[in-house]
Amino acid sequence: MTSLPLFPLNTVLFPGLLLPLNVFEARYRAMMRDLSAAPEEQRRFAVVAIRDGREVAPTAQGMPDTTAVTAQGPAAGFGDDPVQAFHTVGCIADAATIREKPSDAGYEVLATGTTRFRLRSVDASGSYLTAEVDELAEDRGEGAGALSSGVVRAFRTYQKRLAWANERTLASGQDLPADPSVLSYLVAAAAVLDVPAKQQLLEAPDTADRLRQELKLLRQESALLGKLPSLPAVELTRQPTSPN
Repeated sequence: MTSLPLFPLNTVLFPGLLLPLNVFEARYRAMMRDLSAAPEEQRRFAVVAIRDGREVAPTAQGMPDTTAVTAQGPAAGFGDDPVQAFHTVGCIADAATIREKPSDAGYEVLATGTTRFRLRSVDASGSYLTAEVDELAEDRGEGAGALSSGVVRAFRTYQKRLAWANERTLASGQDLPADPSVLSYLVAAAAVLDVPAKQQLLEAPDTADRLRQELKLLRQESALLGKLPSLPAVELTRQPTSPN
């Protein structure tokens, strides 16, 4: 079990994917201040997605909402038992860059997802939330190699139909990774899916299961895109979720 600073977001982070953050809220500024003072190999923090229906921490990707009331305290907005506000599987992030803005205006952070974890407990006694987590190994599962080929084909079709729905030209020539696990995470991050769907992919017990889910989702999404004239129409069919 490992203890790490906890950064809740209204999005899902996957291993291998970049996470840019604009940090301006006091509790997360304190976190980044401590991380920046640590050796580079120890600048790790845990990212979890906030469950639907909970208040979303205003510190996330993008610029701050100047109309929002800033919550106070490490667990503000997450209830009396913060662990209940978060999904139980998240991703550890390595902070490659932590740049302090002038005049104590916050931090610009660029992190990379590394390893999945299971959330065990949350501690709100400090300046920011910390969590006890169990790191999760990535098992390949049975048939991952064969499933990869199908996912690559389905993802290419999905990309073409998504570009057509957006009335854009699809950039060609980009190679997809050969490693099934890396492919599964890239597709999960790149597909236009809501947070619950992405969270389910993150929680897949092994690579083969994740690829199997993605194959089904990509075919469903491609069929939907093929029947609708534009992306706005597609978006109307989705259930509302927390903003990313």
